[in-house]
Parts: sequence; structure tokens; C-alpha cells
Amino acid sequence: MLDEDPPQVPDEQAPVAGPSTWRWPWLLGVCAGLTLLVAGFAGGAVYAKRDRTVDPRVSATPVSPVVGEVTEREIPERTLAPYAGLGTWVDRFDFSPPYAGENPPVDAEEIAVMAELGVKTIYIQGAHRAERSPGLTEDPWVLAELLVAAHSHDIAVVAWYLPKWEDEDLSKMIAMADFEFLGHRFDGIGVDIEYNQGGLQPQERSRILVELSEGLRAHVGDQPLSAIVLPPVLTEEVNTEFWPDFPWDEIGPLYDIWQPMSYWSFRSESSGYKDGYTYNAESTRLLRELLNDPDALVHGIGGIGAVDASEGGETGGEPLAVVADLEGFAQSLVDSDSVGGSMYDWVTLDDAARRKLAELFSTGQASSLPDIPSS
Repeated sequence: MLDEDPPQVPDEQAPVAGPSTWRWPWLLGVCAGLTLLVAGFAGGAVYAKRDRTVDPRVSATPVSPVVGEVTEREIPERTLAPYAGLGTWVDRFDFSPPYAGENPPVDAEEIAVMAELGVKTIYIQGAHRAERSPGLTEDPWVLAELLVAAHSHDIAVVAWYLPKWEDEDLSKMIAMADFEFLGHRFDGIGVDIEYNQGGLQPQERSRILVELSEGLRAHVGDQPLSAIVLPPVLTEEVNTEFWPDFPWDEIGPLYDIWQPMSYWSFRSESSGYKDGYTYNAESTRLLRELLNDPDALVHGIGGIGAVDASEGGETGGEPLAVVADLEGFAQSLVDSDSVGGSMYDWVTLDDAARRKLAELFSTGQASSLPDIPSS
């Protein structure tokens, strides 16, 4: 994903690596203590101006004028269904108070807009490791409100996390997996696998990734997990020093669906990959080859953003895609037998791009994407 740690380096840029050490998390057994269960408040609700001194694990708050009354429901089984069709991405800068302030661009009302435009799944940054994110998850009241709002519009919510290969990574992902408010929980968990800073050598980073993935898999059992990965074209062709000898064979059995971050706006014209079709189609083909699995389920992520302008634009110094690229991206999903697609992220899509995606997934090319197998 894209925050202060940009995943898609320029074509000519190579990362800097150095020696370091890492200690395996000792908190694997804390799952029971992390469950955000509000017991005995079947008539409770989420409130937009919640009291942040109150913890949703132990209390309920007044009814939100946006979300409405929330009654307890039976917790549904997690499946791969959320990864089908049109999704959108939300990071902490879009919704979390320490980053977005008190009037974030993504709130319950904005989720209603997503629903009107056919969004089936929101991929939200449920936790982060930073001074402004001291808890196991981002603000649990905000997450609860967004989760309930999404479910009220029949939108699934998948929580994702960017590991930085340190002790708290596993505990934060377990917290996302166990997060619950009155029967509402995240419909899936995704691991954003891209961080190559901090001085670790690639071999050590790979070792930690495998152990972390095994730890998360042990906690969730057979529930679906998604791997949000760098597009193999980047790591195998464009910049082979970004993460040499990536452990595809080792993590392949640990994840159920793959989400390559095919952000073509970062690629140069001379590379041949600066378009919505080629970069994603080739990354998906190469991903399955590296996994040695021609039937691997894929949900492609394009971007970043898109604007209705011939020359694109920038956000935070990062290049944006253009609306004209979206048809090619949608066609790449179809031609690669992907099950779904999305653009990173919602806030960097202008109105024209959002409407175009709605059209492509409702009546255009992407409306013919295959269903996810039932097993």
C-alpha cells in the first residue's frame, strides 16, 4: 500500500539494506485478550462523536445519526467472497483521527457514496506500527462505526496491515482478526508484504515473513488470508534488488488469494509498463508462475488513483494514473481470469474515475469476472 513507505520505487531506484536482528513475537497466545467483544449490549450503537475515553470493549454509546441503531448479530463465517468484484482501498490517512483529523475524508457518509457506485469491499488499514498508532488497532470506535456502516450497505470490509518485521507485527494482525463489535467483524485479513527498509538483509526479511505468515495462519486456522504483494514484474524485472529471492514457495501455501499492487503510474514510458493493461496482466501471469499455481486466485490492484486528465497528476509527490487507463486495467483482469479488482485508493480517485470504475464493473469489461470457487 502507499503511505510514508511507498511500495513502488522508481524504475532506477534500488533499496538500501544492512545488517540487523529481529526477535520473534511472543504474543501469539494473546488472541483471547484481544477480542473486541461488546457483550450484553444488543441494543448498542456506534456514535460519530464518541467519547474516546470509553473503550468499545466494555461499553456502548448513543445511536449515530449516520449509522443508526446497531443490534447484535450472529458472526458470519469468513469466505473468499469479499475479494470478488469491485473493491476500494482506505488507509489510515483517510479515516484515523491521529492522521486524518476530526473530519476525515472517509466516514460513514462516504461509505454510502461507495455503495452507490457499486463498491463491494473496502480494504482498510486496520492497524499500523507508529507513535500515532499506539494501540493494537487504529481507533476501535472509528473502526467499529465504519464496519457497521459498511455492513449496513452490504459492503464487506477486509482489514490489512503493513508488517515492518518487528515484535508487535503478529499481535497487531491477531487484533485485527479478533476485532468484533456486536457481531460485526472484519470479513477478511490481508498482509501488505512490501517493507524493505530498516536495515534487514533480504534473506532475514524473507525468514521473518515466512514465520510471521505461519503464526497468523496458525491463529486464524482455515479462514481466508490475502497476500498483498509487490507485482512480480517490479521485483523480477524492473528492480531486482528490491527483494531478491522473495520466498514465493514458502508463503504460497499460507495464503488463499493474491493481490498484486500493479501501480503502473510509477513506471516509466520506456519500461513498457506504464499502462493499465500490460503491468497488471504481466504481473498476474508471472505471479502464478512463481507460485507454480496456474489457478491461483488473484484480485488485481491498480493505481495509484486516477484523474480525468491526459497528463495525470500527483498526490503527495506520487504520480497518479488517468481515467483513460481504467478500461485497459479492467480488460487485464478479465484476460488474466482474476476474480476482482480495485484501485489504490479511494481518496485519490476523482469523481470521473469513480464513475468509470462503477461502469466497468457493472456493465463494462469487468462485469464478466468469474465467480470465486465455493471451496
